[in-house]
Amino acid sequence: MKTKTIHQSVIIKANPHEIYEMLMDSEKHSQMIGDEAKISREIGGRVSAWGDYVDGVNLELVPDRKIVQKWRASDWPSGHYSTATFELLEAEDATELVFTQKDVPEDFCEGISQGWWDYYWTPMKETLE
Repeated sequence: MKTKTIHQSVIIKANPHEIYEMLMDSEKHSQMIGDEAKISREIGGRVSAWGDYVDGVNLELVPDRKIVQKWRASDWPSGHYSTATFELLEAEDATELVFTQKDVPEDFCEGISQGWWDYYWTPMKETLE
């Protein structure tokens, strides 16, 4: 199976802590995406969003700085996971969120890439700015 890497960067007029909490707090995450999300705050803890559509595990957590998760969508080939990395870099009166998702199945890459903008970065900006 061929895979691709998604690399995105967005400037959000909020501090890194606010963005980290929106990604890691189950209630805030659910409100942002408009659907159920369950996010563990432990390394090795489970992550799910959009009901059963997204499934994952926390690999690395650096509060207010970095989140690394093993991540997959339910319609991907069985057992295949990507690695999603969220880096929060302080900028002047804002935070640069640098996102990289490695090993996304090629056939799903365009939809997943657009989905991050439509269902994460845009609502995050609307909520926090």
